Amino acid sequence: MDRRTALFTIGSGLLSLPYATRAQKPAKVPRIGFMSGGARPADGIAPAAFRLAMQELGYTADKNVTYLGRWAEANTERLPGLAAELVRLDIDVLVTFGGPAAQAAKSATSTIPIVVVAPGDALGVGLVTSLARPDGNITGITDPATELSAKRLGLLKEAIPNATRVAVIWNADDRAMTLRYSEVERAARVLNIAIQPLAVRKPEDIDAALSAMTRSRPDAFFVVSDSLTTTNRKRILDFASAQQLPAMYEFGVFVQDGGLMSYGPTLDEMYRRAATYVDRILKGAKPGTLPLEQPTGYFLLFNLKTAKALGLTIPPALLLRADEVIQ
Repeated sequence: MDRRTALFTIGSGLLSLPYATRAQKPAKVPRIGFMSGGARPADGIAPAAFRLAMQELGYTADKNVTYLGRWAEANTERLPGLAAELVRLDIDVLVTFGGPAAQAAKSATSTIPIVVVAPGDALGVGLVTSLARPDGNITGITDPATELSAKRLGLLKEAIPNATRVAVIWNADDRAMTLRYSEVERAARVLNIAIQPLAVRKPEDIDAALSAMTRSRPDAFFVVSDSLTTTNRKRILDFASAQQLPAMYEFGVFVQDGGLMSYGPTLDEMYRRAATYVDRILKGAKPGTLPLEQPTGYFLLFNLKTAKALGLTIPPALLLRADEVIQ
């Protein structure tokens, strides 16, 4: 190679360096938004079960994924603003918990993929038009909560055979919760149970609902669990204990915290399944082509310490069907 050719070759290489550097730019770190109508956790990030499942799929926080979380603190009117805020933050996927959060996300964006967790009856509330092929930008984990309401009331009646009057607390501002209440009402007619409706819409309504049960005492009560009632569960559980009232709940967290009984899916499992949806979407899948799934299991829990404090003996045949019994 003569001197002129060598200089030309070196110069060409130097000129090409900026282009090569630009071509090797690091890949964009995906940003996962999380939104719930419930209480903000102490760490202020997405639920641990979801993050752990994402980590098992190869996503490590602050390395190759970033989490951004927003919580309405049981004030659902805040959700549209929180959804709009997350959309402005250029997130790649938005994970929501609960029906109102899912509806707020749907109203905020038609392009950013949305993975819903426990939205109630996704079909019944019009969140999607098909579970098998939702189309649009929504997919995730739904559950047949409306139909489960009848099952839950039946289990409560089995646990307390003499119950003829049951109070029901539900968030009347959440359409999915109202569908559940309507199913409880329908099932009550079959079981010859009188229903005492106690609609709530905001945290301040909880005390009024509880007070109504002291003025007109039911044999038991049924809590339809959403962000509002779950966030305020300590008040509800303390009331049940003080008034010696048995109750049916939808999620095991109530029983673990001292409630009598629950029947439903586990939130951790739903969050783990949501992580697989996020992974598939980040790898190129279109949310509208991913069928909405239902939980793989429903679990019956009893707290026998609470039953003893209430002076109740749970029928042995029912205890044998329990998935977990807290002593």
